[in-house]
Amino acid sequence: MPAVTELRARLRDYAMLMRWHRLIGALLLLWPTLWALWYAGAGRPPLAIVIVFVTGVFMMRSAGCVINDFADRHFDPHVKRTRERPLAAGRVTPREALILFVVLCAISLALVLTLNGLTVMLAFVGAFLAATYPFAKRYTHLPQFYLGVAFGWGIPMAFAAETGAVPAAAWIMLIANIFWAVAYDTEYAMVDRDDDVKIGVKSTAILFGRWDRALVATCHVLTVGFLAWAGILGGLGLRYYAGLAVAGLFAIYQQTLIWSRGRDRCFRAFMNNNYFGAAVYIGMLLSYYR
Repeated sequence: MPAVTELRARLRDYAMLMRWHRLIGALLLLWPTLWALWYAGAGRPPLAIVIVFVTGVFMMRSAGCVINDFADRHFDPHVKRTRERPLAAGRVTPREALILFVVLCAISLALVLTLNGLTVMLAFVGAFLAATYPFAKRYTHLPQFYLGVAFGWGIPMAFAAETGAVPAAAWIMLIANIFWAVAYDTEYAMVDRDDDVKIGVKSTAILFGRWDRALVATCHVLTVGFLAWAGILGGLGLRYYAGLAVAGLFAIYQQTLIWSRGRDRCFRAFMNNNYFGAAVYIGMLLSYYR
């Protein structure tokens, strides 16, 4: 049936626009949220809050992908890696993308309205960050720092939802996430550096040039350092620091991948950050459940 086939194709394009076929972005957003949920809940976060945040992560990540492709719709056709995205290829219209973005944000808002007032206020800030991040690379070579705030905003929200406040540890974890995002998104930007230079898109990979590997290493070190500081404030045990050590080993492995600056190897390094985030979370779990 032609109508059914067309509907399936349309739904597939929407799913691709939201990156449901590539979950790495959602995982990089999920890990710091889980760090904060377990830390703020002393290892026992309420199940209802966990469900809200995990669902919200996937909804807002999808919304972020949609608005990112909307913002980049005139750039993506000129980049090898992105030219076949549904919006860039013309299979989804800009109007459809904006409607989908609004629907995803509405679902996220409905979720967060089940939480306390402080969390709702922070959620509006998070929505602003998600909606404006894609435009940051037009004006600054440091959009990765903006991404770190946007991707880590679930941290203060998690503390607010569970404790009704945003203590110093939350901001320390957010700073850790900012440096982590700069590390992995610089690796990601190294993949597209040549194309980005041609079309005028800015990034830390372009700004730092031959110092890009040093930037990634420095940011990974700072990430582990700030997470260790948060662990000290929270009285976490040796298993947590063992998790940080494992994360550090993944960071070292990523340096070996990006050493030649090959596109495929830089992309593999970016993907490896999923294990970095998981190692921190597992270490935290083991610290609480001993």
